[in-house]
Amino acid sequence: MLSALAVGESRVEGLLEGEDVLATAAAMRAMGADIRRDEDGIWHINGVGVGGLLQPQTALDMGNSGTSTRLLMGLIASHGITATFTGDASLSKRPMARVTEPLSRMGASFMTSPGDRLPLTMRGACPAVPLDYRLPVASAQVKSAILLAGLNAPGITRVVEPIPTRDHSERMLKGFGATLDVEVQSDGTRIISLTGEAELRPQAITVPGDPSSAAFPIVAALITPGSEVTVTNVGMNPTRAGLFGILQAMGADLSLSNHREVGGEPVADITARHSQLTGIDVPPDVAPSMIDEFPIFFVAASFAQGTTRTSGLDELRVKESDRLALMARGLAQIGARIEEMEDGLIIEGTGGAPLPGGKSPPVIAASLDHRIAMSFAVAGLATTGGLTVDDMRPVATSFPGFTALLRSLGAIE
Repeated sequence: MLSALAVGESRVEGLLEGEDVLATAAAMRAMGADIRRDEDGIWHINGVGVGGLLQPQTALDMGNSGTSTRLLMGLIASHGITATFTGDASLSKRPMARVTEPLSRMGASFMTSPGDRLPLTMRGACPAVPLDYRLPVASAQVKSAILLAGLNAPGITRVVEPIPTRDHSERMLKGFGATLDVEVQSDGTRIISLTGEAELRPQAITVPGDPSSAAFPIVAALITPGSEVTVTNVGMNPTRAGLFGILQAMGADLSLSNHREVGGEPVADITARHSQLTGIDVPPDVAPSMIDEFPIFFVAASFAQGTTRTSGLDELRVKESDRLALMARGLAQIGARIEEMEDGLIIEGTGGAPLPGGKSPPVIAASLDHRIAMSFAVAGLATTGGLTVDDMRPVATSFPGFTALLRSLGAIE
C-alpha cells in the first residue's frame, strides 16, 4: 500500500504470498499502481504518489482479509474516489463500524450492508479532515486505517492508543519518509502524530518471517514427544511476539539465536523442543501482542500440567469467526477439558498426555477460518486416532505452504 503511494519503484522481497497479500496487490493495481513479481520472487511496485489513487472500475474483492479491507478503507478515505468492497462469506460477517466511524469524521461516506458489514461502498473526501482520535478498543487495524487516511489530509492526524498494539505501520510510515512522531506518556499511553500531505519515497524492503505463521510449527514441536524444530528469520517485534514469552513462562524449551534487524524490525531464529508445559494465568494486557496466536496457544495449553486461564479476549469473537466458541467446541470434541467464558477460555491440561479423541476421528468445523484450521491440524498430532478438519482451503489466505511444511517435518505421512 505504501509503495503504491510512493513516486518511483519500490522492491519487496521475502513477501508472504498468501491470498490476503495477493488481494491487496490486485486492489492497488486497480487504483493505478504498477505491480509485478519477477522470477526471483522479488516484487516491484511503481506508485502513483499520495493523492494519486485512481477510481477502480470494478469492486475490490478482499477475499478473507479483514486487515486489507480496513487499511484500504483508510487509504481511500482521503482520496476523491469511490470504491466498493466485497469479500468471502467469512469476511462479509465481520463488522466494519470501528473503522467507518472515525473515517466518517474525516469526511468519508459509506453505504454498508446491514450490521455495518460488506459489501460496502465508500466515497473518499478530498481534502479530508485531519482527526484526533482516541481508540476505544485496542486495534492496530483501526489505528493504521486512520494514519493511512491522514497521509493525504492537510494538517496533523493524531491517534491516542491507551493500550499499545503492533506498531508495524508506524515503523513503515517512517521508513517511507512520512513525518510521524510517537509520544509515550507515563501510563504507557501512546500518542501518534502524523503530518499529512506527505511525500513518500520508494524503498527496498525485506519482510521478516511472520510470527503468527511461526507459531504453528513451534507449538507442534512443543506438544510432540521427541521433536525439535528451528524456525528462521522470525519477526520479534515486541508488539507481536507475546506468544513466545508466554510459552516460555509455561516452561517451553524455546531458544532464540542470531538476533538481528531486517527491514527495520527485530528478527531472530527460534528453536523449539518438546516440553512439559505448566498452566498459567495469561495477563489480559498481553493479549494485543498475541491476539492472532490464541487459537494455537489454546492447543498448547490443552497439553499443559494444570489449569490455564485467559481473559480480556472479546476481540476473538469478531475475527474471521468466533474463535473462542470454535476453539472451545473443537477442543471439547477431541477430549480437552474446556470452560468457555464470555471473554476467554479456562483449560485443564492433560499434563502432556495425548488428547483422547474419539472412537472415530472427530470432524472439526473450521468455519472458513484459516487459524482455526491450522490449529486443529497441529492438535491432531497429539490426539489419539487423529482428527479431521472439514476444510483446509482457507489456510491459503495466510500460509499457503502450511500442509507442505507439516509434511516436510514428518507430521503427515
